[in-house]
Amino acid sequence: MKPVVVRNVTIGEGIPKICAPIVGETKAEIVTEAKHLLSLPVDIVEWRADWFAQATDVEKVQEVLVELRSVLEERPLLFTFRTSGEGGEKFLEIEDYAALNLAVAESGNADLVDVEAFMGTGTIKRVIQEVQSFGVKTVVSNHEFGKTPPQEEIIRRLCYMQDLGADIVKIAVMPQSKKDVLILLAATEEMAREYATCPVITMSMAGEGVISRLCGEVFGSALTFGAVGKGSAPGQVEVSDLHTILRLLHKNV
Repeated sequence: MKPVVVRNVTIGEGIPKICAPIVGETKAEIVTEAKHLLSLPVDIVEWRADWFAQATDVEKVQEVLVELRSVLEERPLLFTFRTSGEGGEKFLEIEDYAALNLAVAESGNADLVDVEAFMGTGTIKRVIQEVQSFGVKTVVSNHEFGKTPPQEEIIRRLCYMQDLGADIVKIAVMPQSKKDVLILLAATEEMAREYATCPVITMSMAGEGVISRLCGEVFGSALTFGAVGKGSAPGQVEVSDLHTILRLLHKNV
């Protein structure tokens, strides 16, 4: 597995990196959240643009990106428009989704762009390639809020994302039992050991799955999402606590 280097952060080796989401609805709220994150142990900042009230206006999104790049300086920025079909706040037609992500990549103000794997194979493969043509890394993702698929299906989806040309692959699933959490962890371990050619990010959501956000170094998940106040998904741990726990585990692994 080849790690991915973004600015001064290496994803895929050592302690899992901490990514914190910004979920403000206005430009002012977003910039304020970004400034606050600078004082916290956060490796990567994610702008969840689907929370932004004007997220479907590409020009307004670009204005926010310019501000974020200025505030964050050398802190890597992940741009994510999570669609309502995968747990996000807004719906976009696939061509509008593609145009937004490509405009963001072309701007040079984001270091990584999240691309949802199952919106449409041909279009998504094109988006991945075009985002990468601007020197921006792709996090190709899938979010299953209704259940935890079988272990072999989780691995199949991750391999599919990898085959699309992803720089990093990501899956989040919802547990219905403690056994489901074990299924996610087993799939992560097998994927990392047998099939991964790029960094893998996995998580089991909600309180029952919180352990999966902490033990990535053991099972093979390269990054974990932590909350600062309001989280972007169920089960996120406060970044300060996450930082402490990850380093404690690293010391003893």
